[in-house]
Amino acid sequence: MITDPQGTVIALFLAFCRIGGCIMIMPGFSSARLPMEVRLFLSVALSMAVLPMVWDTIYPRVSGDAAGLGLLIASETLVGAVFGLIARLYASGLQFAGAAIAMSISFSGPPGSDVLEDSSESQLTSLLTLSGLLVLFMLNFHHIVIRSLVDSYTTIPLAEGLNPRRILITLTDTLSATFMIVLRLMSPFLVYGIMFNVAVGMINKMAPQIPVYFISTPYALMGGIFLLYLGIASMIEEFVRGFPLVFTGL
Repeated sequence: MITDPQGTVIALFLAFCRIGGCIMIMPGFSSARLPMEVRLFLSVALSMAVLPMVWDTIYPRVSGDAAGLGLLIASETLVGAVFGLIARLYASGLQFAGAAIAMSISFSGPPGSDVLEDSSESQLTSLLTLSGLLVLFMLNFHHIVIRSLVDSYTTIPLAEGLNPRRILITLTDTLSATFMIVLRLMSPFLVYGIMFNVAVGMINKMAPQIPVYFISTPYALMGGIFLLYLGIASMIEEFVRGFPLVFTGL
């Protein structure tokens, strides 16, 4: 039996602020293709499931004044948004890799619509981004995020408030680790692009009358797509394997 309905509702709303802030930014769940009602009901359901586990942490803080509760709501939403932003930055790294790979192999076709967001990007970038995100969902990456949110009530309690320095260090470390992983993924294509362009430049010096640009582009594209065919499975595997290390290692 609920003896304090008002306190229970406020505690549930505070849990919803942290979880909803994460779902609002987390890749996949924050997609424009997912209706807003689905995201809302998902956040509420997760909040109701998590509340009994963090009840002793949240409930003692719901008896403050309106100003204190307002600060708690703002800080909880921002903490959840930081967790969602960590996952989104890591997923955006694969999107950056796709754009760099497309440029390296001369894949310069007209941009198409993004499968996940309302934006335009190349078909190669969309393929890599969608494949990586689907494999992450297949391996339950969202379970890692939700578990980290539950554990965050111990490391970042409600009474502590926001620590801008800690948030900036976390996001900086996320960008650094993501860039190193993405650099390993796209390094074969960068090396291939440099070597191919150096060879084409030497051919152009030896035979200036040949229209090298129109001749070299199909060969660069053919070699790059064949290299992608050989390495896309390893790329996605390495990308997915790095997510727990980046997310839980910060």
